[in-house]
Formats: sequence, C-alpha cells, structure tokens
Amino acid sequence: MNEKTTGFELMESASPEALVPQGGLWPWLVVAAIAALLAVILILFLRRRPDKPADAAMLRLAAYIEAVAGLACATTADARNAAVQCSLILRKYLSNAAGDPALFETHEEFVSRHDALKALTAAARGATEAGFTRLAALKYAPERPAAVPAEVIAESRALLETLHHGFAA
Repeated sequence: MNEKTTGFELMESASPEALVPQGGLWPWLVVAAIAALLAVILILFLRRRPDKPADAAMLRLAAYIEAVAGLACATTADARNAAVQCSLILRKYLSNAAGDPALFETHEEFVSRHDALKALTAAARGATEAGFTRLAALKYAPERPAAVPAEVIAESRALLETLHHGFAA
C-alpha cells in the first residue's frame, strides 16, 4: 500500500465466464427429475389405496360401548355432578354416533335446533328432549337438587339405550 503511483493504468477486465460456476445446469435437472418422479409415485400410491367409508353401525357401536363404560364409571355423591357427567357422556355419544353437534351446544341451542337428531325416530327424539331437559334442570338448579345420583345415572343409562336403539333404519 505504500507504493507510489504516478498515474492510472487501465487493466483488462476479467472475463464473465470466469465468474460462472463450473458445475453446469445438469445437476439441477437431475434433482428436478428425481423430485418429479417421487411426486408421481406418491400420487399413484395415494390413488391406489381405497378409502374405506366409515360404517355407521360400527361407529354407533363404538360410541355406545364408550358411553356405557363412561356411565358405569360415573359415581358422585352429588346429583348435580352426576347430571353434568351424564350429560357430557350422552352428548359425546350423540356426537360420535349420529354426527350431531350436541356436544358443542348449550341445552337451549340443542332444543331449539329444528334439524337436531334427524337420524332418530320421533319417539327417540322426544325421549332425548325430555331426558336432556331433566339433566339441564338438575345441572342448572339454583340450589342443590334432592335427586339421588344413582337414579340420575340410571335414567341416563335408560336414555342411552333409547338413543342407541332409536336410530331410524
């Protein structure tokens, strides 16, 4: 850096070909071809697997078994807590067995919905409305209900049987 320059000397510019990497374009073409081949294989593999439609009877049976087990485990000393547990179990059954959004609705929304439980017979729909109304009365009573928790669970079990056997053919 301590050199003394007396004037400017024009240098020859570097060739642009010297700045281009020597690999060429063919490695990128190979990578693109392999990616396209993998995509085609994946698409063909996914198309060959047939989607099995869910059997409605099997879904109802699985939901019924789960609900029976849930009601068998539901033991509390308080009728309000028993009503809350039973209501959740029955709503989950309806959600799984009938594809009904009852699990995510309040009692008022469920009762006021006109298309609720179209898969059930009229008698089963009436029993369901009466059963859920009783459970709601126990859950939201201003004072502790005097009902026996075992009776609440037994009524819920009877409602589950009505629901399970009340699906229209």
